[in-house]
Amino acid sequence: MTSIHDQAMNYVYQQVLQRLLGFFSRAERTALQLLIQRLAVAAGGMERIGDYKVLAIQSGARDNCYTLALLRAAQLTIATRTPATFQLRIASLRLNGANCAAVENMHRTNSALFVYDDPRVEVLMVDDREVLPFNHLTPVSDAGRESGRLNLLLIGHRREWRGGFDLWDDGYLATGEFYGQIARWDGGVDALLISDTPRQQKQFIEGLKRAATKAGLQFSHTGEAGYAGLFALLDELGSDCYQGFYADYAQAPWRPQERFETCRRTACIDIHDLLVSNLEERWPMLTEFLGFQPDELSAQISDNEFVSPSISAHVRGLQACYVQGRNYESGIAQYLQRALVMMRRKRLPERLCEQAIEVFGNPATMTELRARAAAEAQKNLGLSEAQLVCLLFSPFIDKGAGLEPFLRQCHPGMLVAMPELHKAMQGHPVAEQIMQWMIDVSGLPLSLIGQLYRMEWTPAVDGGAPEAIIQRAASHNTPDDPDAGITMEDEWSAGH
Repeated sequence: MTSIHDQAMNYVYQQVLQRLLGFFSRAERTALQLLIQRLAVAAGGMERIGDYKVLAIQSGARDNCYTLALLRAAQLTIATRTPATFQLRIASLRLNGANCAAVENMHRTNSALFVYDDPRVEVLMVDDREVLPFNHLTPVSDAGRESGRLNLLLIGHRREWRGGFDLWDDGYLATGEFYGQIARWDGGVDALLISDTPRQQKQFIEGLKRAATKAGLQFSHTGEAGYAGLFALLDELGSDCYQGFYADYAQAPWRPQERFETCRRTACIDIHDLLVSNLEERWPMLTEFLGFQPDELSAQISDNEFVSPSISAHVRGLQACYVQGRNYESGIAQYLQRALVMMRRKRLPERLCEQAIEVFGNPATMTELRARAAAEAQKNLGLSEAQLVCLLFSPFIDKGAGLEPFLRQCHPGMLVAMPELHKAMQGHPVAEQIMQWMIDVSGLPLSLIGQLYRMEWTPAVDGGAPEAIIQRAASHNTPDDPDAGITMEDEWSAGH
């Protein structure tokens, strides 16, 4: 029975491979052979490939699905030539604000590539530091949502309120910690597959270091460029990147704890140079075979993976309104202007620019746009508009240095209570209504507000890309883009 089953499954895998190869151009077939050769060399020879395990991070973005298809083709091709092929671990990180469409794209890609029932493939997800089998129907857990909300706020508040617009740096730190932990889970992996361009790798490492600094972590500023130095950096940061915030506040450990290796031997295999096809050549495989369903506007206008364009624009509007003394509409207009510059520099179809103008440039729908974005931020990030404004001012850090301008601009009725607010942040007893106001306006428990109060703000880091949260090749730029690697931050920086 087992032999019959194995024969049937091998037939299925061969069918999957043949159909997949049918979508490959001649250049892609050449790239596939180069990928196989690169994997064999990394494994120490084709005779050792059966003991080699590769980690692929799954995001559900367009180029990420394409890269996974190429890797699966390599795995199945090797299986037709040798007694064994490499093991594959596909892992995704569940975060607040994750696009539901991206999760569906992950599932459709996995199904099309027939990885769920293949014993040579692990398909995993991490939710609230727990490693679980991937399930596209399972939403982020309540504990995971709360942990993610607190982490976003804590990292985001660790900035001088007039400084850089780096509110979403938690995405870097959470992803970096995830890379380090999933690479050593259950026997570990030998290599992490990388498809980011060198520029995108540089942006990620810079963002990770900036976020780590906000978390109070120490690390050396030397090391190999790009992802070649990623795991050495992660070793320095340790297994709990948020411990500086949670001294007196319970945080979930990575689990199942007994299944994590203490040492890491992971290398990186960079294949960005093997992604040879342009976007138009990829669409048939993506849509017809993998079942990929694009959200074209979000894919091209988004300045980070973890916050939608509508929330990004909304926060720009709030910044203009509350911090810069302008109106909400001017912040949205500036966001749209920079987005259009970026889109046209990438020579995107004009219809996408027109779609962006319709969404973000229509004065008649501005009130509705603001209400929808506020509702989305509440639903996906667990943050009210008042809490987003509080985040913009970061009023608690550095002994409450930004508290007075925050109160004067946003809550003038609380100015009289400033001494009591400082007492509360110092850990002294104050009236219940004072404590409740602080919790409501910030979204943070009083103990964590006090922790921020005792920490200094971190200066902006030169050369960073504050809004380009994890701009992967897996995100939205392709090698045929004239300005592949352009981020919204490149455009924002021109106007500040």
